[in-house]
Amino acid sequence: MSTIQNIAWDIFESPIGPLTLEATPRGLSAVSFPGRGRPRDEAARDPEALAVAVAELEEYFAGERQTFDLTLDLRSSSFDRAVWERLREIPYGTTVSYSELAQAVGRPDIVRGVAAAVGRTPVPIVVPCHRVIGADGSLTGYGGGIQRKQALLELEGRVARGGAPEPAWAFRQLAML
Repeated sequence: MSTIQNIAWDIFESPIGPLTLEATPRGLSAVSFPGRGRPRDEAARDPEALAVAVAELEEYFAGERQTFDLTLDLRSSSFDRAVWERLREIPYGTTVSYSELAQAVGRPDIVRGVAAAVGRTPVPIVVPCHRVIGADGSLTGYGGGIQRKQALLELEGRVARGGAPEPAWAFRQLAML
């Protein structure tokens, strides 16, 4: 990693569009969807520093990985980190509502606060914030767009039922909508 801030980055060409990955010396710190994030210093682009993250994401999209073993560097409040830890406990191929998540975090009184913490997840997909849905089963906000959330849930549902993931072109078609 060669930057003043010690943040390496690279772009992973995923089936749902390019994802910008960032890492500090302590671990993966951000996954950004197209049009999100900040300008980056080209000198800090370091594919080698993010090779493990790229490999695990490739396995995920191929239906070969259901949890991530990456070291993460997530900096936020203890409340946010508690919500993110609970997100990591949601089983692959399943969903929970925001109110169920708030209950699991021990704060059923602040469902909106829990929802806001979900929305601040800096490493979506790796911390599966896409697995949280509305109480009525509807797909609600997602930083990458509802179409990506739907694609991720369909991938996981298909694989969890023993099926194969969609070919990459099918994801790309959905990602362009």
